[in-house]
Amino acid sequence: MPPALSTRVTRLLGIRYPIVQGGLARVAGAELAAAVSEAGGLGQIASAGLDGPAALRAEIRRCRALTTRPFAVNFPIGRQDIRPGLETALEEGVRIIALTAGNPAPYIARCREAGAKTLVLTAGPELARKAEAAGADMVATVGYEGGGHIGRGDETTLVMVPRVVAAVSIPVLASGGIATGAGLLAALALGAEGVEMGTRFVATREARAHAGYKQALAGAAPADTMIIKRTLGMPGRVLRSRHAEAIVAAEEAGAPRDDLVAMISGAMNARGTDDGDMDDSYVWAGQCVGLFDDVPPAGEVVRRMAEEALAGMARLRQMGL
Repeated sequence: MPPALSTRVTRLLGIRYPIVQGGLARVAGAELAAAVSEAGGLGQIASAGLDGPAALRAEIRRCRALTTRPFAVNFPIGRQDIRPGLETALEEGVRIIALTAGNPAPYIARCREAGAKTLVLTAGPELARKAEAAGADMVATVGYEGGGHIGRGDETTLVMVPRVVAAVSIPVLASGGIATGAGLLAALALGAEGVEMGTRFVATREARAHAGYKQALAGAAPADTMIIKRTLGMPGRVLRSRHAEAIVAAEEAGAPRDDLVAMISGAMNARGTDDGDMDDSYVWAGQCVGLFDDVPPAGEVVRRMAEEALAGMARLRQMGL
């Protein structure tokens, strides 16, 4: 393993490198989470897409059988009542909980009671401040380049990260457009203390995504991504496809909300994520697709990033910086 990179995030989470795998609904199971954690990062199990608390319990136990290192469970607030799943995770001894969307305050309080650390995904300084005030241990902030759901503005990671760092005293993870050690090093230079990555970890062997989806990511360029769902107030970046183009066309034509909701259903996402239909579906993807062209093991991604970041630090020292 490359030498450790120590920040407040690594010390808080008990990990070797400040590299956190995103929640990745439908994609992040025990195998991916364990592979990232075993390599020195922090893997996450996605609760979204699992069939209730019993399935989550089984997933947590499977992950623990694959690694003795820390891992997290990710809960998206608002889609359904997360309390049964959260209680299951805490009962199983998970001590890192990631919360996305919605108001995290009640869940942060419960996690604190159980001795669990909390990571809250935000988009910008205002939401980061609210998360800190609610007791979050750290925040991740995602810029316009990111895949999946992003903030309602078009603020890039390069601009957003230092603004969030200046707004809070808790550690900040940078997210959006990051897939390499250079991105990690840039995030640290901006004041972040680590990174959270989604798209890059979808294109790994352990991710529960169809091979066609993974290969589409590896072969894509930044211009092959686009934003959908702006008119619904929850924009997200996806791979360009026939169906994604149809969603945007329907939005521009003022289609009824119910029609749009049907076009962005979980079943439409599953066509691509699970079945590999890259035309009549939509799948999440960030602009960082332009930074990689392979589908390696997840642990290899972590190792490469650490080596690249360390090499970048050495280069800067040679420049006298």
